[in-house]
Amino acid sequence: MLATLVMTVIGPDRPGLVELLAASVAQNGGNWLESRMCRLGGQFAGIVRAEISTENADKLVPALRSLETKGLRILTQTESGAGAKPAGSLALLELVGQDRPGILHQISRVLAAHSVNVEELSSERVSAPMDGNRLFQARATVLLPPSLSLASLRADLERIATDLMVDVELNPSSR
Repeated sequence: MLATLVMTVIGPDRPGLVELLAASVAQNGGNWLESRMCRLGGQFAGIVRAEISTENADKLVPALRSLETKGLRILTQTESGAGAKPAGSLALLELVGQDRPGILHQISRVLAAHSVNVEELSSERVSAPMDGNRLFQARATVLLPPSLSLASLRADLERIATDLMVDVELNPSSR
């Protein structure tokens, strides 16, 4: 029988961390299914999903814990099952504006109020091309529940965009 493990990983960034993690998964008979990883503030952070036999999962988890001696903290969670794909439609949310505290909080509050699930999110603070001011930009793939129209969500996001001083775009996703 197969188990699917979801692992979160964090540690001081340095070369070879992905190899350490991949070697532990492979040496214990696991199959690396998908991952998202990046360097943030000098830290290596990521999430990995791997498939492994239930017998080998009991060996893999302690092997992953042993990587703490090499600077990696890993939290594992057994996937609760693939289940049915959630109903609804995917949309791509993009925003950009002058950086200030609370932008993501206000945007996510609107999403939560409409029961919109954030499937994927990336954000960063960058220098504006002309004047060097700090801009906050975010890109998210969101899942709208079947009862919510894209136009309704867009209208609510646009209502707060002016107060936040951000440009917001919400369009159907091609994924």
